[in-house]
Amino acid sequence: MLESGGQLTQKDLIRETSLPSRTVRYALNRLKEEQFLVERYYFIDARQSLYSLNQQQQREVVAV
Repeated sequence: MLESGGQLTQKDLIRETSLPSRTVRYALNRLKEEQFLVERYYFIDARQSLYSLNQQQQREVVAV
């Protein structure tokens, strides 16, 4: 979803994937731990964050 959708909030990901919120939270945390995601401040709603793929990490995976 993040490859095609760009930056999305957790709510956007839940709505787009139809996955339970707990599953999405777990996946986001794992991807952040492995540095595949970048978390940014969401100015429209400060309670949420915007998630996008880490472009540097993607290049490293493709190069291997």
